[in-house]
Amino acid sequence: MSPPTPHTAKPRRRADRPRVLTLVDVPSVQGGAEQLALNIATRLDPERFESIFSVSRWPMTPKRRERDPSWQPALAEIEAAGIRFLPLHRRYKVDPAAWMRLERFLRRERVDILHTHKFGSNVWGAIVGAAARVPIVLAHEHTWSYEGQPLRRFLDRELIARVADRFIAVSREDRRRMTDVEGIDPSRTLFIPNGVPAPPPPSGLNVREELGISPDAPVLGVVGLLRPQKAHHVLLRATKTLVERWPDLQVLIIGDGPERASIESLIAELKLERTVRITGLRRDVPDVLAAVDIAVCCSDFEGSPLSVLEYMAAELPVVATAVGGLPDLIEPGVNGLLVPRGDPAALAQALAQLLADPSTARAMGSRSVQRRMQEFDVSVIVGRLEALYSELLAEKGRIVSSA
Repeated sequence: MSPPTPHTAKPRRRADRPRVLTLVDVPSVQGGAEQLALNIATRLDPERFESIFSVSRWPMTPKRRERDPSWQPALAEIEAAGIRFLPLHRRYKVDPAAWMRLERFLRRERVDILHTHKFGSNVWGAIVGAAARVPIVLAHEHTWSYEGQPLRRFLDRELIARVADRFIAVSREDRRRMTDVEGIDPSRTLFIPNGVPAPPPPSGLNVREELGISPDAPVLGVVGLLRPQKAHHVLLRATKTLVERWPDLQVLIIGDGPERASIESLIAELKLERTVRITGLRRDVPDVLAAVDIAVCCSDFEGSPLSVLEYMAAELPVVATAVGGLPDLIEPGVNGLLVPRGDPAALAQALAQLLADPSTARAMGSRSVQRRMQEFDVSVIVGRLEALYSELLAEKGRIVSSA
């Protein structure tokens, strides 16, 4: 797919409509941060803000772009929303030509707000935004472990937090760590949780039938990239305990990533080939989640994971580790259960509690969907960001229409 609305196009600007440029590394609907950035950029009220979506890593040739199929749905969303698209064609971590391209665009188009997402874009956004004298710079951190990496902590504190008008954290725990671990002035930080749009209804595809799973078998599910942070090995070791009591238990790992070979090796080592299957990337996640009874998030660290919000939207009870922003999403005994990280025995015990009491599990799922709609729908989060934009613009002497 060719880039929608090329950056060379210059639609006539309304004087009362501030320009907001959203910057992220890649366009994608797979990574949580990338998906949220896309959701924000495409859902800003077009009567109040002019939205521009920019990606720094954009291959020059269509053939190279086609290597990542997750980009195509993202570009389709950009085109459907009718917002402008600015690819920077960054080839290296430090690529002066790409960042000069952004700096010239920010100056020429008189962008009012530069809203960056994730560490790399936050760093370069702070540098380029300051150089271009963008009135408002916002940095959005989508979590990291805050362990090790002293250079990153230094750049968060001494560069990003000093330049950005606000440093947004996606969980209360991340905001606390910005202050306590990184030493950032708390007045510079702000907590805004993630949000997801209402998912499309399941198409009616019977995923259990497709995968050969009995209608009566209990099914656990986890969706996301297969990377070390997600600690799938904890779920596998918990599953080894659970199959002794529920021999027909099935576990679906929906996703792909660098840890796939390691996960497959552990599945074989634990002799769970008949219990656990890795489905790879699937576009029909609502159909897959309709086949699941209990959703799991056993990560070592998290911010505000979109996958858990998707579980809640699918009316699923969630068993998750009590890390990062997960306690913001899961209220124990209400819409799920929380367990310590890295503890297969505790995870197995919590899952067994729900597997043994399906009616309680279903009630938790019903409360999950209500909570997501009220607190974590993407429209709620976009509304909070629009209010923040307006507040900061007013401080700079700009008035934004409330229409």
